[in-house]
Amino acid sequence: MKRLLQILSPGVVVAALAILPASASASSHMDAPLITLDDPANTTDVYAFLSIRNGEKYLTTALAVYPFEEPGIGPNTYRFDDDVKYEIHVATGNDVAKGEATISYAFQFDTKFKNENTTLQSFLGVVQEVDDANQNLVQTYRVTRVDRKKGRDYYLGTGTVPPNNQGVVTPKYNVDDDGENPARPGVTRTRDLDDYTRRAIFELRDEHRVFAGQRDDGFYADIQGVFDLLNFNGPNKPFDSQGGFNVHTIVLEIPLRELGGERQVVGVYATTSRRKVTVLSDSRDRASRNQGPFVQVARQGNPLFNEGLVALRDKDFYNRSRPTVDHEVFRKYAEKPELAVLLNAVLGTDAITTGRIDIAGIFIPDVIKVDLSTRVARRAGNPDDEGFHRLSIFGGDVLKSQVQPGFFGNGTVPGGWPNGRRFGDDVLDIVVIALLSDLRDPENPVIGGGATTDIDKVTANDITYNRVFPYAATPLNGRNHPHH
Repeated sequence: MKRLLQILSPGVVVAALAILPASASASSHMDAPLITLDDPANTTDVYAFLSIRNGEKYLTTALAVYPFEEPGIGPNTYRFDDDVKYEIHVATGNDVAKGEATISYAFQFDTKFKNENTTLQSFLGVVQEVDDANQNLVQTYRVTRVDRKKGRDYYLGTGTVPPNNQGVVTPKYNVDDDGENPARPGVTRTRDLDDYTRRAIFELRDEHRVFAGQRDDGFYADIQGVFDLLNFNGPNKPFDSQGGFNVHTIVLEIPLRELGGERQVVGVYATTSRRKVTVLSDSRDRASRNQGPFVQVARQGNPLFNEGLVALRDKDFYNRSRPTVDHEVFRKYAEKPELAVLLNAVLGTDAITTGRIDIAGIFIPDVIKVDLSTRVARRAGNPDDEGFHRLSIFGGDVLKSQVQPGFFGNGTVPGGWPNGRRFGDDVLDIVVIALLSDLRDPENPVIGGGATTDIDKVTANDITYNRVFPYAATPLNGRNHPHH
């Protein structure tokens, strides 16, 4: 074990992970048995970070669903499900420690076809603009803000989903507006976004802003190696298991004044709920179906928790439950992480395997904690913001809090996960380094067990992110895209 001495060394700064608000690792996208049978409701990743627009700070949140979308399939295609309610939840004040949503944002979709007398489900020709005559499949959605304390719903507005990136029929997603070329890399100005994405950003009431549509899968890691005896070596390594795939992503920008201001830490998580539907006849008319209540089928907060720490017996229950039960039901999995035992057995490390109150401080309750009092988060892009590091605090990427003591009492907190989560955070490496460290005493943090800053050798996404809203990268071209 090595005692750490300086604040920006990869080991010392990890102490800040343990002192985020009390109670503060990769996403395989296959985190529980039952949800793998329901792709449109299967949450892949949740993001939450501070951003700024016109001099005002916002909490930017994102929920990605539908894992492993192979670009360019047909005639049927990936889309949001009309019978699924997608929700992003925000906890404020005392609700953060309890894991209780204070405000929720609900998204419900409606799908229509311009022409059903054709096998060409999605496209009737080259799409020049969102919802033009050649975009046969069109989804619209409604956004509702739910005040859990007052028991009131507020209609915020609607939006339209842009087409998926098929290739020749969706040329503007791709380099030089050419469907034969790869998808456009990330940009630093809104005006440089592809035309479909730019026109699918919608202004809602009270200065909320939203986007919903297909994007590149922004998570990168060697998940194959994780579940292959933590084997990150071999002729085909490094291996980005999500490389080459798309997901469907909702991105919502929330003004801080709607959350009670910036002098606080909030918690963010997301859920999907499927409507119980009873078919009353064999008619194709939706009116012949009995629309029942919504039942929660998945939830997600911090990356890795359910798939990497929760035992099989409780994985499906996790998806049906809320973070309010985490202290009672799931805290044991954070305090005694089996993943630390496996790391020791396979890699020969000496990670502490019991009494991990530091790991519980990150994951319990399982909401992503975001300190709203800091400057805005640095972002990954093309190029990255100055000072951005994929390892967050491990790479010296830190922020100063105005509302919590932070590291050594001087307000230092991580620049990325687990203080929020940005597109580009290398969450697999971050959590493994945390597990291999002893963070229980923030005044004397120790890192050991052979921790490195490159666990799986995958250090970047397969396409660069945008540094402007909606931040998630352009969906990969079905005609021209890599894998792994």
